[in-house]
Amino acid sequence: MTMLSCSTDAGNVSVGLLVALLLLSHTPASAHNGPPFPIVENKKVGPCIVALWTHPDVGTGAFYVFVEPAPGATVPDDLKIKIGVQPVTGRLPETFYEAERVKSRGQVQYNAQAEFDRQELWRVRLVIESSQGSGEATAQVEVTPPGFGRWDLLLYLLPFLLVAFLWFHGISRMKRRKNARLRDGAATAIAAPTAGQAKHSN
Repeated sequence: MTMLSCSTDAGNVSVGLLVALLLLSHTPASAHNGPPFPIVENKKVGPCIVALWTHPDVGTGAFYVFVEPAPGATVPDDLKIKIGVQPVTGRLPETFYEAERVKSRGQVQYNAQAEFDRQELWRVRLVIESSQGSGEATAQVEVTPPGFGRWDLLLYLLPFLLVAFLWFHGISRMKRRKNARLRDGAATAIAAPTAGQAKHSN
């Protein structure tokens, strides 16, 4: 009985964890409204290996380009990077934004900002130019409304708070059932000798 009860409670907690994780993963990465996320990863573009991360908010969206030299090469000193954006629908012409190199420990990083006028799917083009070669990579991303500032943290914490609530709820149920079994066992142990004494006296 003890094993069955514990398994039942553990099952309830596991179901709660599953529900919370499903809620956490419900929003696709392309419609992300939180921290920056990658849309191009470890791709060879010209003489470099690049990763492109973005935070695509309506208004001003941010892009972060991380650069490493391709095997047998070095990062060109004259490397230039620009980001082109255009609605997938083609309602606007493609617009390019120059990326600027920033100081970053142990890696080469370029940052750029682009203007997005509405929430929809956009095409992003990363263009590299240098004396060692040129190249480009493309991706698509859904631009989302700006976050709610301090409320973002609460929204992101909700699934974790739900997990914690379900976990403690399951633990509390297990403790209550264990205490109930201990009380029943104690009552049975006390009642047995009393019944024996009563029978002996008769």
